[in-house]
Amino acid sequence: MATLHSYPFCPQSRFARLALAELGVEPDLVEEKPWDRRVPYLEINPAGNLPLLVDDNGLAVPGPRIIADYLDETRGEDMRDRRLLPQPLDARIEVRRLIDWFLVKFHEEVTDYLATEKIYKRFMPSDLGGGSPDMGAIRAARTNVRYHLKYVGFLISTRNWLAGDHMTYADLAAAAHFSVVDYLGDVPWDENETAKHWYARIKSRPSFRALLTDRVPGMAPADHYDNLDF
Repeated sequence: MATLHSYPFCPQSRFARLALAELGVEPDLVEEKPWDRRVPYLEINPAGNLPLLVDDNGLAVPGPRIIADYLDETRGEDMRDRRLLPQPLDARIEVRRLIDWFLVKFHEEVTDYLATEKIYKRFMPSDLGGGSPDMGAIRAARTNVRYHLKYVGFLISTRNWLAGDHMTYADLAAAAHFSVVDYLGDVPWDENETAKHWYARIKSRPSFRALLTDRVPGMAPADHYDNLDF
């Protein structure tokens, strides 16, 4: 059986979990705290980043984008018309562009700030940076999330899904990141009904169920977090 080393509120890990679930793969989940850098984990993945998929063939696949490509190469044909990375070259470029937008740009401008300051620091030892949140970083993330929300709304106003007619890895990457911010109550959904409707559609999918049951100890989610009708 495949094993996924991940952390429940690491958005990159959530992307891998969604992708695996959409493909019908149920891996064993091994929790890795992003700040721990356990030696046994580093021996498998020297970079120490999350997530890491160890497939049932023993192959270790590190990082969210590499995992997405690996899953497409090994299981994509099984999806046929529901392939998460479409076959036409121009469509693949657009999906990969948006994967990069959310896994890199959105992460650097929004989720890395919020997850670190509001979740990770609660559990990190002080010598590793734990302690009180940096409110300046939180304010910056709350400002930045607004234009990302507008961009999602813009894309969905002209397409059925973010990258085109069908749901792809682009939607999973975006939803994984928005889901962490949404848990914290920091997505101003009322500012863009189009983006809100897109998120409601994707969080209603069976692949999302496990994410909606995740909880930060001592921190309840926003009231609407696991409400499929918002």
